[in-house]
Amino acid sequence: MSTKRDYYEILGVQKTASIDEIKRAYRELALKFHPDRVPHEQKKEAETKFKEISEAYAVISDEQKRSLYDNYGHSGIDQRYAQEDIFRGADFSSIFREMGGAAGAGSIFEDIFGDMGFDVFGGKQTKGYSSHRRGRDLQIAVDISLEEAAKGTEKIITVPRYEPCQKCSGSGAKAGTKRTVCPQCRGAGKTVVSNGFFQLAQTCSRCGGQGSTIGTPCPDCHGEGRVKITKKIKVNIPQGVDNDSQLRVRGEGEAGLNSRGDLYVVIEVRPHDIFQRHNNDIVTTINISMPKAVLGGEVEVPALEGKLSMKVPAGTQSGKIFRLRGKGLPDLHSRDIGDELVRVNVDIPERLSAQQRKLMEEFARLSGEGR
Repeated sequence: MSTKRDYYEILGVQKTASIDEIKRAYRELALKFHPDRVPHEQKKEAETKFKEISEAYAVISDEQKRSLYDNYGHSGIDQRYAQEDIFRGADFSSIFREMGGAAGAGSIFEDIFGDMGFDVFGGKQTKGYSSHRRGRDLQIAVDISLEEAAKGTEKIITVPRYEPCQKCSGSGAKAGTKRTVCPQCRGAGKTVVSNGFFQLAQTCSRCGGQGSTIGTPCPDCHGEGRVKITKKIKVNIPQGVDNDSQLRVRGEGEAGLNSRGDLYVVIEVRPHDIFQRHNNDIVTTINISMPKAVLGGEVEVPALEGKLSMKVPAGTQSGKIFRLRGKGLPDLHSRDIGDELVRVNVDIPERLSAQQRKLMEEFARLSGEGR
């Protein structure tokens, strides 16, 4: 029994829905779950949802597939069509032109459905590093200090990634030779076995789905068409970043057929010895002497930019928090600057000299607490 959800339920339309209603429902959902329109951490979930609604649309927007689905359910589609054939003939391009251009949508489809070796906007893809017109995105973590997060900084990071092999120009074949059409699948990249109503498509075992074979592999990449390198990339980290902030460096991901993917730099701010961060505010604790708490005066406090002088009023109680405005971290998205919060602990001496004890006893007597 199929575990797939009902296609009509996925798109939120009735079984009697017109093609215009189906297109409208798909367009709204595609905008909502488009992987380029969600935060990076939600991209994986969005891709899964995007694939689900696209498959549903590809079936019930096609008269023949819809009839088959209405009569036999998912089993009728699965038995009649290989996975990539479900999308063949579906009108995605006009919808995405209305949404602001089919080109960007094409790259999204290739990223999500590229493992099928098929371009849903038409045409056979080849496997390997160039199976996606746009290269894959990469992600790397960079740790910085709290001071660097406050001021912004520049980092040189080392990124391991795959690049097209220069020796063979990405073909995988030794210089002077070339790939030849696979004799088993005749360039299709897959073989299809049919038995009446049933049809099974599988990756060609001889060429691995590439549609072509290599007589003499390139000695540099061993026939893969790509080599792994490390590249040093300069990244400008803005003021105000926090843990899990992500910076997108365009075009520094892996190479694709037409363009590169992007590099996502995930920021990790190291714990500080003195300060604790609360959004854009920083919190620290200082100890002051009992006379300073009683009589008041100036005290020195640590700050992100060095030391500051802070006035303590007479009669300051232990645990009192003072706010130094504008001495915190800048906001990443605005010009606002947080504050520094200074918690004061009054340091009670554990031992007193004879004279100090005598004076404290006199103070206690004058306060009505003498023995």
